[in-house]
This record gives sequence, structure tokens and C-alpha cells, in this order.
Amino acid sequence: MACNVGGIERPVRIVLGILLIGIGAFAGLPPVGTGIVLAVGTIALVTGAIGFCPAWSLFGINTCATGSGGKR
Repeated sequence: MACNVGGIERPVRIVLGILLIGIGAFAGLPPVGTGIVLAVGTIALVTGAIGFCPAWSLFGINTCATGSGGKR
């Protein structure tokens, strides 16, 4: 799996994912809202942690540094 999430985007995704999971868990949203926020937070956290986003791959976007080898 080639890295396509890098630079400042990775830590932003990780922090955003943690924040959204916290909001989903503790904000008292309606069940549908909780599910959506938890799903989006989990996706952001996982894609930031592993450095790969299937949506970026689909659209041909790559924010990884070219000198890092491109593989994870």
C-alpha cells in the first residue's frame, strides 16, 4: 500500500479523528448523529495513522513527500 497521506495532513487527520470520536462518545447527539460522527472520526484517525486514504487514491491525490520512498 503506497503512502498518499503525508506532511501536515497526517497529524491533522489524527487529531481531528480523536476529537470527532470524543464528540461522538460524549456530546449526547441523537443516535444517527452519533453514528455519523463516530464513523467519520474513525476514518480520519485510521487514514492518518496508516498514511493511506482510498479516496485520495481514487482521485489521484498524494500529499506524501516524494523523497520518502512512497511505500508504507
